[in-house]
Amino acid sequence: MSKFIYKVLSLFFLLIFGKASIAQSIENKKISGFRPIWFELNQKYEYGDKYSGALGTYTAKHRPLAIYSTVVNKTFFVYGGTKDYDQKHLLCMIGVYDHNSGKVSRPTVVSDKIGVDDPHDNPSLLIDDDGFIWVFVSGRGKKRPGFKYKSLAPYNIEGFIKLTEEEMTYPQPLKTKFGIFNFFTKYSGIRQLYFEKSYNGQLWTDDELLAAIPNQAGEKSGHYQVSSNYKGEKVGTFFNRHPNGIVDKRTDLYYMETSDFGKTWQTVDKKKLSLPVTNLNSPARVVNYNDAKKNIYLKDMVYDKNGNPICLYLESNGHQPGPNSAPYLWKVTLWNGFEWLTYNITTSDHNYDMGSLWVDENFWRLVAPVGIPPQKWGVGGEIEIWSSIDKGHNWKKEKAITKNSDFNHSYVRKVVDGKAPFVFFWADGDPHEFSKSQLYFGDLKGNVFLLPYSMKDDFEKPEPISFLNIKDKKQ
Repeated sequence: MSKFIYKVLSLFFLLIFGKASIAQSIENKKISGFRPIWFELNQKYEYGDKYSGALGTYTAKHRPLAIYSTVVNKTFFVYGGTKDYDQKHLLCMIGVYDHNSGKVSRPTVVSDKIGVDDPHDNPSLLIDDDGFIWVFVSGRGKKRPGFKYKSLAPYNIEGFIKLTEEEMTYPQPLKTKFGIFNFFTKYSGIRQLYFEKSYNGQLWTDDELLAAIPNQAGEKSGHYQVSSNYKGEKVGTFFNRHPNGIVDKRTDLYYMETSDFGKTWQTVDKKKLSLPVTNLNSPARVVNYNDAKKNIYLKDMVYDKNGNPICLYLESNGHQPGPNSAPYLWKVTLWNGFEWLTYNITTSDHNYDMGSLWVDENFWRLVAPVGIPPQKWGVGGEIEIWSSIDKGHNWKKEKAITKNSDFNHSYVRKVVDGKAPFVFFWADGDPHEFSKSQLYFGDLKGNVFLLPYSMKDDFEKPEPISFLNIKDKKQ
């Protein structure tokens, strides 16, 4: 059965049985506070788990997680949550911050991932031209399907309806002038990159394979990607390569883009590419990290005002946590209109440290957990702002966002078109042992707010936080 027919039938059955299904589920119910999930992969090494801790805003490949709407002056955001601090049951949540009142509403359960405690199934977000909110819930291979949900009313998080059930991991939906474009991943023993598109959000094209680059012996490689959208006119993706499908040897950096809604693809300098990309030495390759035996972990992608792509990522000497894989070097690779350039920013102490990049003419900013962490060699750390005034060439620390924290702060996620004070958000938690996790948001001036963990009212104001005395404020 083709994907098109499957989705038409899914919509038909949803219209008949949807209301009964929703009534029997925790979906569309409220949780009385913002309670991000804690997770442990259980791949243990001398210096801890491969990754674990506060993963409510995980992964870098779920994009975007938050969008500001000028129409209603609100910021909508999704995250992986749970019912309470001592539970690991994954709930795909959505919240909204009202910039007029300075309040947040109780968050809504969009998808109840029954039997799942893994934030690989976290959601991502899109708001269409009519104001309807789309939540793309990730799955994990064929055993745990992904879902698409749509709000019942524009700019409203009170109710959602499930429109599709499909194989979809790491959704990256983008709104373009043509319609909705979604980059995502499938698992077939290796991670393979796909895309799909829809002109109206109801009917979707079949999945199309984007890249399947073999190694020199002809064995398949897997891939991870980060993508972005330039003025709705073109979409592009940076992706790495997993030799022989081994994700712990992720290396190399590639880039490709389309300006006609995925009909044709090209390199940044307009060389035509055929799909799927299968050439190890494709002109889409930007940097060869394999020969240097370096791992790279993709974090963010943006376009500058001229539509030139920029990739933020971390380079290390291996997948295991601890000093043997150091240095954990933050880098940007950018197209300046004539050539690819790569610059170093700073270092942190874990491959899965995650930050976000802002580009404004010559002035660039990175917000990331690169400060000395409360729990060393674990995911996250103290959040700092680093800035560049020469288009990413040289960087310096601008200010600390968090200090004297009990737990590491992790996975700093920027808001699309973000407006202060809700410009980015993240979670905290102990990466080495199970702990309570909380959600924060902040802005580039250094203001930080704690989202309420327990709410008595339907709408409450987040608490301003000074990290100089945060230990006195933590419960």
